[in-house]
Amino acid sequence: MFFETKNPITSQGDIAAAVSEDAGVTWQQVGVVLDEEWHLSYPYVFTYKNKVYMMPESSKNGDIRLYRALDFPLKWELEKVLLEKPLVDSVIINFQGSYWLLGTDLSSYGAKQNREISIWYSNSPLSPWIPHKQNLIHNTGKMLSTRNGGRPFIYNGNLYRVGKGQGGGSGHGIQVFKIEILKSNEYKEVEVPFVINKQLKGRNAWNGARSHHLDVQQLPSGKLWIGVMDGDRVPSGDSVHRLTIGYMIYGVVLVLVLVTGGLIGTINCSLPLRWSLPHTEKRSGLFNVEQRFFLYHKLSSLISNLNKLGSLICGRINYRTWKGRVYVVVVMLILVVLTCVGTHYIYGGNGAEEPYPIKGKYSQFTLLTMTYDARLWNLKMFVEHYSKCASVRDIVVVWNKGQPPAQGELKSVVPVRTRVEDRNSLNNRFNIDSEIKTKAVMELDDDIMMTCDDLERGFKVWREHPDRIIGYYPRLSEGSPLEYRNERYARQQGGYNMVLTGAAFMDHGLAFKKYWSKEAEVGRQIVDSFFNCEDILLNFLFANASLTSTVEYVKPAWAIDMSKFSGVAISRNTQAHYHVRSKCLAKFSEIYGNLTAKRFFNSRGDGWDV
Repeated sequence: MFFETKNPITSQGDIAAAVSEDAGVTWQQVGVVLDEEWHLSYPYVFTYKNKVYMMPESSKNGDIRLYRALDFPLKWELEKVLLEKPLVDSVIINFQGSYWLLGTDLSSYGAKQNREISIWYSNSPLSPWIPHKQNLIHNTGKMLSTRNGGRPFIYNGNLYRVGKGQGGGSGHGIQVFKIEILKSNEYKEVEVPFVINKQLKGRNAWNGARSHHLDVQQLPSGKLWIGVMDGDRVPSGDSVHRLTIGYMIYGVVLVLVLVTGGLIGTINCSLPLRWSLPHTEKRSGLFNVEQRFFLYHKLSSLISNLNKLGSLICGRINYRTWKGRVYVVVVMLILVVLTCVGTHYIYGGNGAEEPYPIKGKYSQFTLLTMTYDARLWNLKMFVEHYSKCASVRDIVVVWNKGQPPAQGELKSVVPVRTRVEDRNSLNNRFNIDSEIKTKAVMELDDDIMMTCDDLERGFKVWREHPDRIIGYYPRLSEGSPLEYRNERYARQQGGYNMVLTGAAFMDHGLAFKKYWSKEAEVGRQIVDSFFNCEDILLNFLFANASLTSTVEYVKPAWAIDMSKFSGVAISRNTQAHYHVRSKCLAKFSEIYGNLTAKRFFNSRGDGWDV
């Protein structure tokens, strides 16, 4: 696979390559394979007489060139210059006995990159190219683009051309055109339906902002096709846009500081006139004497006018009065807000929360939450927020009590399934569910809000340790009798041996099977009797089946307990809640033995468990 890569220092485009040895599942980059003194992009690779050729875009050099592979895919040499024209996004296709070269020619006066195409034809890629009689060919559709967006292909004897959809930069979508007439003196194409599911996860999706290149080819077997499409999470030029806005805000802050300083009299509002006096030392011959004195006169007038303006505002506000102090406080608050906003634009990144690959591979998980009717407003925010996380495949809502939400009431960009339970039990959280399609399940209380990046980091750790419970809230059980301790105490002691399953990843096949095993029956009865402790029981069941660590902690960047704003928290009385959980510890330890040894913070090495 060949693609454009940009030099991080010069931003010049070069052609790089990647190789896959597992039918495209994973790719290994082999580096830059073609580098010229000018910008290269759009590598169009094809074979001719058992040789491999590449025709990259080189419009910055004013021509279109053909390279031949000497040591595929690493080494290429220039075969010939096909045309002395600055063509962009050019392709060559063999159709009905002739070779056709299609591209957008920027050399013509007033050429429009997205709305015009030029065609040449020849009896081979290496022969002279003859221009089409209708060049330039215009696209008259309001929403259509003529510029190529990928490799043309033949399907059922018909030739199709891929174009870039209308939009800024390189386009915001892919369009496909059926070429109905392709002759030396006539050309006609019509758009045909081409549907790619629209990404609704925004910047968290690989093509959330746009897709602008599609390469589809039929495999040698003749039965299957493979397609490769590129995409951007954010619009082209997003980083420059953010820097520009950030530094503009910094400029506003600087001006506001100077004006405020002048108003309260802490900054001198007059400029010294000596700045405009001529210097007597020897000058170069760049200006003669008359020109210098004219310049000094203009500068003196400017300084005088600025001093008059400064005299009008300087010291107009007495910061020793209460009104003056209120003004200063308000201005200070505005300065703090503007500084934070400007800093966010410059250093805050593009807002995309991307998944973390493992050995080049990505995966997905099911998000499962348990709730009831009094917490519906929590659930609506929960579903809308987490459905946009990149690795969330679908969401399962375990409905314990009351009237479940109507279909379509929950706003989500992934499928949402509501599983209505027969009775209100905390054991329902771990009910075996054959409709869950992923191995990983993220159990997350509907009142916990955290960033998608926190979920992605936890999912990565689980993929590295799929036999463990990976959670965000560590707890410690110790003492005689056992006592349930919070995260603060666990940190004081340096470690933890439990994680709350109200925010935890697990293998649902493994975890749910353990929870509904015969040995866990007494434990489930204890959970029902206390209406508490289902997470503690699962920790014991994992510990009972392993001699090594069974839990891992991931620290969230931030997390908000939304139940504090609704008054429907299950465990509002913390002391009573902890007392009940200590009772559960005593009962479970009698039945299932002790938990595993204390797991120390910051022991995993990835910096996410500090």
